[in-house]
Amino acid sequence: MAELVGPLRKQLADSLSSCRVLVVGAGGIGCELLKNLVLTGFKNIEVIDLDTIDVSNLNRQFLFQKKHVGKSKAQVAKESVLRFCPSANITAYHDSIMNPDYNVEFFRNFQLVMNALDNRAARNHVNRMCLAADIPLIESGTAGYLGQVTVIKKGQTECYECQPKPTQKTFPGCTIRNTPSEPIHCIVWAKYLFNQLFGEEDADQEVSPDTADPEAAWNPADAAARATASDQDGDIKRVSTKEWARSTGYDPIKLFNKLFKDDIMYLLTMDKLWKKRKAPLPLEWEEINQLGSQEQVIGSGLKDQQVLGVQGYAQLFQHSVETLRSQLKEKGDGAELVWDKDDPPAMDFVTAASNLRMNVFSMNMKSRFDVKSMAGNIIPAIATTNAVIAGLIVLEALKILNSDFEQCRTIFLNKQPNPRKKLLVPCALDPPNASCYVCASKPEVTVKLNVHKTMVQALQDKILKEKFGMVAPDVQIEDGKGTILISSEEGETEANNNKFLSDFGIRNGSRLQADDFLQDYTLLVNVIHSEELEKDVEFEVVGDAPDKAPAPSAPEEGKNIANGNKDSAQPSTSSKAVEDDDVLLVDSDEEPSSSTMDTESSNRKRKHHDAETDDASSKRKRLDQQPADDDDEDIIALD
Repeated sequence: MAELVGPLRKQLADSLSSCRVLVVGAGGIGCELLKNLVLTGFKNIEVIDLDTIDVSNLNRQFLFQKKHVGKSKAQVAKESVLRFCPSANITAYHDSIMNPDYNVEFFRNFQLVMNALDNRAARNHVNRMCLAADIPLIESGTAGYLGQVTVIKKGQTECYECQPKPTQKTFPGCTIRNTPSEPIHCIVWAKYLFNQLFGEEDADQEVSPDTADPEAAWNPADAAARATASDQDGDIKRVSTKEWARSTGYDPIKLFNKLFKDDIMYLLTMDKLWKKRKAPLPLEWEEINQLGSQEQVIGSGLKDQQVLGVQGYAQLFQHSVETLRSQLKEKGDGAELVWDKDDPPAMDFVTAASNLRMNVFSMNMKSRFDVKSMAGNIIPAIATTNAVIAGLIVLEALKILNSDFEQCRTIFLNKQPNPRKKLLVPCALDPPNASCYVCASKPEVTVKLNVHKTMVQALQDKILKEKFGMVAPDVQIEDGKGTILISSEEGETEANNNKFLSDFGIRNGSRLQADDFLQDYTLLVNVIHSEELEKDVEFEVVGDAPDKAPAPSAPEEGKNIANGNKDSAQPSTSSKAVEDDDVLLVDSDEEPSSSTMDTESSNRKRKHHDAETDDASSKRKRLDQQPADDDDEDIIALD
């Protein structure tokens, strides 16, 4: 231990042993980071993580062993790290960092916070808490071979939310329900189907044919006469999927015939849909089970990487439905299941259902591994990437604790050396974005919506919580009366939820003040009334910034880096399935900084093409590096 601390100046070594630091996340990066911290000399560490250990974590999260599966990541990480340094004082919390118990005063107990997270909502929250507490934050993320680390300090650097992030990739409902053309459409449909059958029903996740599809332009009366969906398979009616499934006792064969035969034949009656598309081919249970020995397994190697035949997926569908039905029954009346990519029956169901639908729509079927990658939006995590990023986090932490903040950098880890033969690319930290709706002196946004169609519940859940990352907002109308629209106190304004904004006198030009006392955050919302929003668009944030503020200059290249073991990074098997819930996006002007920008990251660039400019090099100042010896071409000295 003395050898490790020896090179550090005594003053810095003493600072490490006395300061308190918070590590948020004990997964891929978190395990490496905790080990690094205690071996560097940090003595007072608190770590928080809501997750429990899964078998899939064991290939890279080295603090965990098979005997730990099902236990708290934070608690086991603490116990394992103490074996490296028994004298360290480590506190573990098996909890969500978004729990109100971890308020601004909690964050003020630390000299430094280090994020090792895997989702955007938690990153946004920690960013705001550190801003409110005025505590430096080191943010990080990895995606396969790519990684990055950056430092955030109130008033001196951009915060995590200063630059707009790509919105979650969504697909039109009619594409999912009627005309899927890519495997990801079928996988999304299968996840929706799971929720409709076993989970929480959502009207926006309906899986039955969409009769309102504007492209279909069909006559329901004529189609009804031609539709051959019969009553012989469970008295099929056009009722909610869950209601019908319950009436059949979740009979897997009746479910199969409804989903892959009757619903498909119903779709075929929408003639116009298939004039320029290949029409789907219905499947029938009895016919499939007559295939017998004709079924083939495509591919060799691990079971999860094999592609089954139609009969194989039909049998997997049957088995998974029976298992999920039993789980639902055990939970009792009114119970619901939650889809989890690491739950075998749930993953089996989505794998089977999505592949059967792919077959119906003449697509090549996918292995369980591929489906899981897309359904969970996973970039396979690489242990060495996590290790490099964790080391860089500690180096930035040392600079901060040594009062050397001007030496802090954003550092990118690339898959291949750039033209300067560097894998690690440091960039100067950017100053705060004056129009940021989080860290500006007076955060303000302009939202375009239809006040006659937008309900208070949608304002709270979809705009303030989902879009703007608030946890428990209180909203007051600036109408001279101080009318309370939304209260974070349970039950106080519940009666308002299903009323339209216009019912409260909100109109074009109205201003709403939204406060989140947990985050110590106030946001002024300017309302623009519009009746010309695109179909299925409930609201738009004007410029992602106030009208009066200058639009932030968009960099030429953007990198979306996320911890690869969770559900929001780009899947390894499909460039089309992008859900960027946990994207950490910080820009670099490195002339395309490596070939990864042209290949691996080309589909993860920010989708703001209209804002791209050629003067992006002014966005970030490139740090001039002195020529190094050939042996050190790929090494950067970080003071």
